[in-house]
Amino acid sequence: MAITSANQLELLQTAEAVAREKMIDPGLVIEAMEESLARAAKSRYGAEMDIRVAIDRKTGRATFTRVRTVVEDDAVENYQAEMTVKQAKQYLADPQIGDVFVEEVPPVDLGRIAAQSAKQVILQKVREAERDRQFEEFKDRKGTIINGVVKREEYGNIIVDIGRGEAILRRNEKIGRESYRPNDRIRCYIKDVRREPRGPQVFLSRTDPQFMAELFKMEVPEIYDGIIEIKAVARDPGSRAKIGVISYDNSIDPVGACVGMRGSRVQAVVNELQGEKIDIIPWNEDQATFLVNALQPAEVAKVVIDEEAGKIEVVVPDEQLSLAIGRRGQNVRLASQLTGLDIDILTEEEESRRRQAEFAERTKLFVEALDLDEFFAQLLVAEGFTSLEEVAYIEIDELLSIEGVDESTAEELQARARDVIEEQNRKALENARALGVEDSLISFEGLTPQMVEALAKDDVKTLEDFATCADWELAGGWTTVNGERVKDEGILEKFDMSLEEAQHLVMTARIQLGWVDPAELEAEAEEGEEEEEAEA
Repeated sequence: MAITSANQLELLQTAEAVAREKMIDPGLVIEAMEESLARAAKSRYGAEMDIRVAIDRKTGRATFTRVRTVVEDDAVENYQAEMTVKQAKQYLADPQIGDVFVEEVPPVDLGRIAAQSAKQVILQKVREAERDRQFEEFKDRKGTIINGVVKREEYGNIIVDIGRGEAILRRNEKIGRESYRPNDRIRCYIKDVRREPRGPQVFLSRTDPQFMAELFKMEVPEIYDGIIEIKAVARDPGSRAKIGVISYDNSIDPVGACVGMRGSRVQAVVNELQGEKIDIIPWNEDQATFLVNALQPAEVAKVVIDEEAGKIEVVVPDEQLSLAIGRRGQNVRLASQLTGLDIDILTEEEESRRRQAEFAERTKLFVEALDLDEFFAQLLVAEGFTSLEEVAYIEIDELLSIEGVDESTAEELQARARDVIEEQNRKALENARALGVEDSLISFEGLTPQMVEALAKDDVKTLEDFATCADWELAGGWTTVNGERVKDEGILEKFDMSLEEAQHLVMTARIQLGWVDPAELEAEAEEGEEEEEAEA
């Protein structure tokens, strides 16, 4: 195919037609044509030549040019596209390094192979432009619901036609055993929109908790208007879900508004989610109250919150235990997701036994360590003392408030407790040094001798060793193995060290060793705060 005046106009018309069909800029199609023609010309004139093609946007005339760049004498690598200053003098009046010499070359006739290659280049460019357009169109729709039509199924994944492009609903994002046939209508949540080198860029979900929240926003006008807010959502897709709602208008019941007249609103959401049972729970700022609501329909006798450890203990009557836990732990798992806390459920009998065991253990500690009689030790435990450190370093007025304790008794108690702690520290340091711990770790602020001994037993013997530890290795944490949560015991967990404290200590060690620049940390923290403010 020769680029002649007969088909110049046809070239522009083809570009317009492709651009209109694919809904992209005609200029992008013409650029793709220019690149494809340049590639075909290189195959004719030589791949080393710098051949460029320019198509006039009005007439459709294609101009083929050869470009050569002036370089230093010893820098010529490609004689077809570069030349020295001396060589350039026959083409340019006063050539300088970096100048270019452009000369027009005859147009090429595209053979069958060259035409096919040009077609592939154009199609590739058009596909790239389509993907860019699709990304720009859908990037701001992330987090919303979209209706589409099922096109086909690939290895369990559903390809969905969403109007101006395709999206993918992965197998693990479908509810239960949902199956779809081509041309079925489907409603999904846009979970992510990202640039991919090939294939769909819009990722859909029907299992994401926010899918249910968006469905409620569509069914409940009060949520759409901001009068009612969805504070938390937890789902076991296709089976059960819990949603926490709050009303900013005292005259509107948030639960009633979400349920609707005779359950019409919630039923519309349930039908879309394949019969998923939904518990609508009133949100409360008080964690304990909200948790009691979240564990419905089980009745809760008592809630104990450990804010430092991020744990919560729920005590229920013996006959309510199975109801609180739910089938396969579903009820307590959803309540945990809803509140963001680890929940331990105990019966009243189990809690009573545990309290008695803790009481006896602490009593024994005070009897043996402080040489007290059992009655006095029990009195200290009953007053809330749990460790020798609390007795040794608490304000003396706290001890004087205990009935039967005068000033001399309180001073004697604290002296005994301090002597025991100092002896324990001395032995711990001796053991740590015997295990080979360096002074850099012993003198590190924030670690007690007992902590240093525990670290040494775990082969952490230098400040460098300590700085390489992860926060969860020190404070403990949870990992998921085969779908079940497994506890990781931390080296310093028995000292009630939180993840935040562990993170601070490790980062301080890294700063001391010069591994981390504190100025960079501050800049990152400020940047994170700015991002949070922007999101808010």
